[in-house]
Amino acid sequence: MHLVEVEGLVKRFGDIVAVDEASITIEPGEAFALLGPNGAGKTTMIRILVTLLPPTSGIVRVAGLDVTRFPDRIRRILGYVPQTLSADPALTGYENLLIVSKLLRMPRNERELVIAEVLRLVDLEESADRLVRTYSGGMVRRLEVAQAILHRPLLLVLDEPTVGLDPTARRSVWEALFALRRRDGTTLLFTTHYMEEAESYADRVAIMNRGRVVACGTPAELERAVPGATTLDDVFTALTGDVLESGGSFSDTRQLRRRLQRFD
Repeated sequence: MHLVEVEGLVKRFGDIVAVDEASITIEPGEAFALLGPNGAGKTTMIRILVTLLPPTSGIVRVAGLDVTRFPDRIRRILGYVPQTLSADPALTGYENLLIVSKLLRMPRNERELVIAEVLRLVDLEESADRLVRTYSGGMVRRLEVAQAILHRPLLLVLDEPTVGLDPTARRSVWEALFALRRRDGTTLLFTTHYMEEAESYADRVAIMNRGRVVACGTPAELERAVPGATTLDDVFTALTGDVLESGGSFSDTRQLRRRLQRFD
């Protein structure tokens, strides 16, 4: 069974169609990247998936549960790291995790053990008693990952998890995420503007443009399907409209997207 099923998803805000008949599936244990230019609909789709926004129409299921019918049950089996800061800078790393553990209604006798375990996993043991305002950007992001995995979710959703971080900090975040995958087999769904991250860390990627999923497959499959492409960045450029600006035709772009649909 697919862990995530999105079929014919539409989300409208007044006259604006943010997500337009989008469909993807994600398998258990997979690392799945959702790519697209700004305004493509990535964050809107994610907010629907994590039950923060209702869909206008279409089907969205997590572990077989419909997001509109079983939002509370879905929240218990997923973790979410949003783009915006979710850790309190006026508290220590430990205090942030303690608050989340209480919100999760974690039994008192389990809290300390679980918090210590996730601090080790994200390599923040030695910084747990420091105020978060003294953390580096990479440390803050790893703390936010720790907050999202206290309850060992089946699915961890991350919206731009490494945006604004330097290469060393980005690598430390990914090391924490893959330590989580090794420990629990957690499924990862993430958005990123760093094509090299998607190419290196994602089993499959979906590319969105103007609310639609225009391609889905492994990075290697998509690169083979695009004439002249040697990187995922080449595929992204071709599918999100830059081919038109550099002399390609509308029909060339449309034919390319049709060819890529066989990987969906």
